[in-house]
Amino acid sequence: MGIPGHWALPGGHVDPGETSRAAAVRELLEETGVHVAAADLHQVGVWDQPDRDPRGRYVTAAYLTVVPADTPIVAADDARTARWWPVDGLPPLAFDHADILSSVAVGSTA
Repeated sequence: MGIPGHWALPGGHVDPGETSRAAAVRELLEETGVHVAAADLHQVGVWDQPDRDPRGRYVTAAYLTVVPADTPIVAADDARTARWWPVDGLPPLAFDHADILSSVAVGSTA
């Protein structure tokens, strides 16, 4: 559950015995129906400010991948809705997700 009226990047908890990269692949598939190979994910950073999420203490390892422009996206799991947004037309984002996105240069793969 995010902040009402704000969109959030797909994500979730790392399960026991799972790497953050494997969790990113799983969460992306669970929340959007988009499957990517773990090898195609490039870590862009770690966000660990103690007060970054009002729900509790969370650490985020963020990953970037490139998918074809016509890749379908379908909300599932705990996502109420899902959609693609143009980088220059993003809606209000939850938590520090705008900071995460701003740290990634458009067109970068790492």
